[in-house]
Amino acid sequence: MLSPMPHDLFLATAVPPALDIALAERFTLHRDTPPPTTRAIVGGGMMTVDAALLDRLPELEIIAVHGVGHDGIDRAAAAARGIRIAITPDILTEDVADQAIALWLAVDRRIAANDRALRMGNWTVPLGRRASGRRIGIFGLGRIGQAIAARAAPFGGEIAYTARSEKSVPWRFVPDLATLAAESDVLFLAAPGGAETRGVVDAGMLERLGPEGVLVNIARGSLVDEDALIAALESHGIAGAGLDVFAEEPDVPFALRRMNHVVLAPHQGSATREARAAMADMVVANLEAHFAGEVPPGLLG
Repeated sequence: MLSPMPHDLFLATAVPPALDIALAERFTLHRDTPPPTTRAIVGGGMMTVDAALLDRLPELEIIAVHGVGHDGIDRAAAAARGIRIAITPDILTEDVADQAIALWLAVDRRIAANDRALRMGNWTVPLGRRASGRRIGIFGLGRIGQAIAARAAPFGGEIAYTARSEKSVPWRFVPDLATLAAESDVLFLAAPGGAETRGVVDAGMLERLGPEGVLVNIARGSLVDEDALIAALESHGIAGAGLDVFAEEPDVPFALRRMNHVVLAPHQGSATREARAAMADMVVANLEAHFAGEVPPGLLG
């Protein structure tokens, strides 16, 4: 076992057991209340680190995220204090993209609904819908968005995307989300969370997606007006939804849980053994690099 560093580390959220052990070997861990001597914070992508917390931690040097989401961190306040933020980029890209495609297929081919029906002794079920040839829209074309597009391409439909700017990719750029929704049969959400995208998929956007459209969200629950989504699903204003994230996790509205044309997952986009092990290793690498006076490999620019 390694000798612990003389550094206090605050666990802002629970982390996988292997990472917890690795951190305990290297730091003095605090799980409830961080002392003023805290020099590092570690937590999942949904953790909240606001200016008020930073004000209580004058010796804080680095926030290491077990994931890529960081919309709960006040980046401006951290930057003003010279606090580094490090994430685990690239590692979970492939797994999250796999999850997105799986949710889409599960909705269109009624995988979850048919599984439930068969377990209840029902052999005759409604028809699903063909996945091949569907028009694919992707909101957010970062690493994960591009991985989704690459997986969707073999299905043979047109792929379009909306992002802050046009990218050098083989897919069609659409400058605004409203147009993208209207021109998509399946709309994937892969954009960051935060104030800029909060509630961007509202009733009007769902109306544009239309009664044949499917929404897949593997980004953040905050992107979607959940009440508007429920209303659109109940009225069959859209055909279905595949959701890995929700507005108030871990609470999932009963209305969503009871619908057969909705497929749900408990925020499991990166939940593979391989991804979680690599993410834990990178959290440790980010911290060790920082305290060795080096640049953390996952440092945010």
